[in-house]
Amino acid sequence: MVVEQHKGYAIVRPSTKFISKQGLTNFLGLSGENVGAKGLCMNIVVIPPGKSAEPHCHESETAIYVMQGTIVTRFGEGLQEEAETCEGSFLYIGPYTWHQPVNRSDREAVAIIARNDPNEQEHVIPYTGREKSTVGQP
Repeated sequence: MVVEQHKGYAIVRPSTKFISKQGLTNFLGLSGENVGAKGLCMNIVVIPPGKSAEPHCHESETAIYVMQGTIVTRFGEGLQEEAETCEGSFLYIGPYTWHQPVNRSDREAVAIIARNDPNEQEHVIPYTGREKSTVGQP
């Protein structure tokens, strides 16, 4: 990853890959660690064909923009509700909302993910299947 720090701004060229707590490949974009962000992070996530993230929620708000492919996100009681987002679509997920993104296609899905938490991987909450509510603090 190349980070160009300047007075008041930074340019990041993401090349550093990591596997998220949700089990997906991410390319590190902006975070508290690499640019000193105080209230946001932004990464690129790749979901291979037929794969999914581990079910989870975040303490923060999440905004997703799908750049390539189609992603079905499971929500609700027992993750039974589904929402489909395709190229050019945005998805908002509120704090403490249990979800699981799934790529059911035969093509890689790529999305930009932004959260209002500069260290969001520290605040991922795994889904155990025993949760009574889909929204609200666990």
